[in-house]
Amino acid sequence: MKITVIGCGRWGSLIAWYLDRIKHDVTLYGRESSKHMQRFLCERRNDLLTLPESVKLETRLDCIVDAEVIVISINSQGLQALMDEIKPFEVKGKIFVLCMKGIEISTGRRLSQVANDNLDYSNEVAVWLGPGHVQEFYNGIPNCMVIDSNNDKVKKLLVESFSSDLIRFYYGQDLIGNEIGAAAKNVIGIAAGMLDGLNLSTLKGALMSRGTREIARLIKAVGGNELSAYGLCHLGDYEATVFSKYSHNRQFGEAFVRNEEYKELAEGYYTVKALMNLAKNYGVELPITTAVYEILYQSKDPKEVLDGLFTRSLKNEF
Repeated sequence: MKITVIGCGRWGSLIAWYLDRIKHDVTLYGRESSKHMQRFLCERRNDLLTLPESVKLETRLDCIVDAEVIVISINSQGLQALMDEIKPFEVKGKIFVLCMKGIEISTGRRLSQVANDNLDYSNEVAVWLGPGHVQEFYNGIPNCMVIDSNNDKVKKLLVESFSSDLIRFYYGQDLIGNEIGAAAKNVIGIAAGMLDGLNLSTLKGALMSRGTREIARLIKAVGGNELSAYGLCHLGDYEATVFSKYSHNRQFGEAFVRNEEYKELAEGYYTVKALMNLAKNYGVELPITTAVYEILYQSKDPKEVLDGLFTRSLKNEF
């Protein structure tokens, strides 16, 4: 299968490496101005992995024209801008696979909606979600992930073409729930990091239980299956997000409450704003999400916000 991967950051480069490993014809695209791409062009490596010579490197976006599948791994809030760049090529008959986790803040659109709104009807859109870190996959540590699409034939093709001894893919059954759940887990990751920073890591069990429950309510309200929150897109990704030393969202949350600088991308920082908008539009109570938002955007004291969660009215667990 001829595949172009757009995005030469840590996850995009890992995807290119992985798809090449399972014998696809892979091109990795990055902007000529990207420091990541410049390093790949010079050294074929970054701090996490080395790309084999069989992965082609490209700085011209017209490399998508000959691809059968276009895999996208960029900042989720930049997807609309990328789709604007793709429009002049008038691509047809392609499968777009989105590997980011987020919700567009300004519109509340899920990323598959952003893509579909900008593509000819002949193209198909799928999402690739679930747990796993570059460092672990590159070192041969396997994991399970999920691929979902509104087109069952596309879903089947991708799951069968992308599965291997390193990644076991499951067929997603709820595009709405999978996308919201995947985006929201990054917010829970930030909350987990805040608990670590406050030396309250023992509360992570409660965070996982209650966090999954509130996201399940949101998924149901938006029109998805609330059980998706308990699948690979959300709860199944908690180990990699809530506990892992590699989790950027967890690291960001920890650094934030300790007033330390953190320079890596933490998608949950943006997603929490989108979730707050969805919660308002659909009338859903999201106490943990609200707490993270208040700390990040309203400069509220983390300990006071945590106390507020504990003093909420008493209620049944379910």
